[in-house]
Amino acid sequence: MFKKLLSGLLGAGDDDGSAGHAPAAEPVEHNGYLIVSEPAQEGGQYRVSGWIRRPLSGDGEEDEDEVLEHRFERSDMVPGREACDELMISKARRFIDEMGDGMFAR
Repeated sequence: MFKKLLSGLLGAGDDDGSAGHAPAAEPVEHNGYLIVSEPAQEGGQYRVSGWIRRPLSGDGEEDEDEVLEHRFERSDMVPGREACDELMISKARRFIDEMGDGMFAR
């Protein structure tokens, strides 16, 4: 256990697939926002996690210099990647509808 804790803190052992973030999914558009599912892998399950981005250009194209973004993390754990992506999108859509640009306020 102590070895696993130290490995996690020092960044060693990340290649075994037991922890870390899965590759990001293709963005999904919702009301001018881009939802990007990037679930955290933990103990063989996936934690709902990702990004909500709003391009400032207004043309729907994501430009790294002109994007507002909000890290979206939840405590939900799901056994499959597809189910996790679907849950992320559903929760992010609801969050966007409730918060709008208020999510970017500091």
